[in-house]
Amino acid sequence: MTAIHGGDIYRNRVEIDFSVNVNPLGIPETVKKAMHKAVEVCGHYPDINNDRLKQEVSRMKHVPEEYLLFGNGASELFMAIVHAVRPEKTVIPVPSFYGYEYAANCQDGEIVYWETGRENGFRLTEEIYGVLTEGVDLLFLANPNNPTGGRMDRGMVRGLLRHCRDKGIYVVMDECFIEFCGGGYSAAADVGRFDNLILVKAFTKIFSVPGVRLGYLLCGNRELRERIKRQLPEWNVSCFAQAAGCACALETEFETATAGYVKRERQFLEKGLGGIGCQVFPSETNFILFYSEAPVYGELLNRGILVRNCGNFRGLGPGFYRVAVKTRKENEILLREIERVAGG
Repeated sequence: MTAIHGGDIYRNRVEIDFSVNVNPLGIPETVKKAMHKAVEVCGHYPDINNDRLKQEVSRMKHVPEEYLLFGNGASELFMAIVHAVRPEKTVIPVPSFYGYEYAANCQDGEIVYWETGRENGFRLTEEIYGVLTEGVDLLFLANPNNPTGGRMDRGMVRGLLRHCRDKGIYVVMDECFIEFCGGGYSAAADVGRFDNLILVKAFTKIFSVPGVRLGYLLCGNRELRERIKRQLPEWNVSCFAQAAGCACALETEFETATAGYVKRERQFLEKGLGGIGCQVFPSETNFILFYSEAPVYGELLNRGILVRNCGNFRGLGPGFYRVAVKTRKENEILLREIERVAGG
C-alpha cells in the first residue's frame, strides 16, 4: 500500500468511500445552485481579489477582511507559507497529515518529527516544548488532528503560541475539521493577538466539496501575510470556487446540523468498533482512528469498501485504520463487514 492520501476511487472499485473525511450530509443545495449559476460567468476571469468571498467569510468568521487569503485548497496555502517563511528547521508532530511534510520538503531545511505516542492516545503534551527552541522556524499543528481525531483545548493552544512567539517560531494551525466539533475554542479568536499564528481553514470537509478546491488562511501579521500572498498565483481561485464559498458562508445552520449528526454517528461507530474487538482512539471530529489485527484494508476493498490504511503515517504502522463518519446505513454496513473480516 503506497497511497499517501485517501479517496483513490480512480484506481479502485469503490462502492462506499470511508477513506475521505467529508460531510456525510453532502453538498448543501444552495451551494450546488451557486456553482451551476457560475457557469454563466466562466467567460470572464474570476475576481483576482476575491472581494465578495472575502466579505462573506469575514462576516461568517467575525474576522477582519484584511486578515484573509484564499487558495486552491489548503494544500496550496501550506506550500505558499513554506515558500514565504523559508524555514531552516520545521517541527511536525506525528502522526499527522502528510501535506505538512510535503509542503516542508519544498525547501532544503531540516524536518523534526515529534512522536506523540500511542501510550497517551497520540495527544500533544507540553513535552513538545523541548524541541521548540530558537533554532526552529516553523511548527505545523492540526486541531483537531488528522488521523487521530484528538483536539487541543484553549490553554494548550495558547501556551504553544506564547512559547513559539518567545522563540521566534511561526505556527501553522490547521483547523480544516474543527467545524465538525460542534463549537468550542477556535484559534480564529487569537489571530489578532499572536503575530506568529497562521490559521488555515477550508470549505472542503464541512461542505463536502473536495473537488472544488477552496481553502483560506487568517493571519494578523501584515508583513508575513504579504510575503505569503506573493507566493500565490494570480487568479488561483476559480469562478466556481468563489461562488461555492460565498454560498457556503451563509450555511451556518447546516454546520450546526452537521455537528450534531456527526456526534451521534461517531458514537455509534466507536461503540460498534469497540464491540468487535478493535482498539478505538477517542475522536472529537468526523473520523475515527482504530487498530485491528485483522487484514481490514484489503478484505474491505474486495467488498467495495475503501478505508484509509494508516500504515504509512509516521508514528503509526500496520494495523491502524481511519474511517470517516458517514450515514447510519453506511456505518452499519462498515461494522458488519469489519466483523466478518475480524471473525475470519
